[in-house]
Amino acid sequence: MHVPVKKYATGLLTLLLAVLVSSHTYAKPKPRVLVFSKTMGFRHDCIPAAKLALIKLGNDNGFVVDTTEDASVFTTENLKKYKAVVFSCTTGDVLDNAQQEAMENYIHHGGGFAGIHAATDTEYDWPWYNKLVGAYFLSHPHQQVATLHVVDHHHISTKHLPDEWKRKDEWYNFKNMNPDVHVLIKIDETTYEGGKNGDNHPMAWYHEYDGGRAFYTELGHIKESYEEPLFLQHLLGGIKYAMGKKK
Repeated sequence: MHVPVKKYATGLLTLLLAVLVSSHTYAKPKPRVLVFSKTMGFRHDCIPAAKLALIKLGNDNGFVVDTTEDASVFTTENLKKYKAVVFSCTTGDVLDNAQQEAMENYIHHGGGFAGIHAATDTEYDWPWYNKLVGAYFLSHPHQQVATLHVVDHHHISTKHLPDEWKRKDEWYNFKNMNPDVHVLIKIDETTYEGGKNGDNHPMAWYHEYDGGRAFYTELGHIKESYEEPLFLQHLLGGIKYAMGKKK
């Protein structure tokens, strides 16, 4: 049977369009991460650099980053969109009671949390959050170079790091430390001035908590951190863990 060329071409074009529309319709959306940087206390000047770095990490690694300082996004329904919530240098009392309840519900249902630096200088009157983030800020000496010891290289956030990692940052002393976290990095207090946690002074950790996952790194006070490849890879690994990726 002879099929006119024009009719055949039209049919082929229709088929191709149908395939394109179908593939677009059923394309799996990229996972989303919420980066929250609200401050009600000290405001870190690294926050804009951190936002840009986290957006780029998302773009380069297959996830979408939404950044906000608006606590009203913390509703049970809205948080369902996110594979992880990142507190990036938050300080003080940043969520009201209803927003705290939404965050707890998010973790209960398998959500992930990642805290950067001053996330431990946040929500001192919320005991659940203290356990989630893993500690509260106590004090810090002046910014200086110190030696970090990577005590676990098996985690996605530390597998690329050297055993000893020398870098400059603002080094927190902690209180109310959660003994159930799994420590990844410790700081050597003999290599700098002002440490108050002794031989067991953790700087990064992770744990499963209350149905979800949490990662925290103390690093990230200075703006230069967000141009540092080792730190960015460390941060990416922590966020991926919070999102549920372990490799």
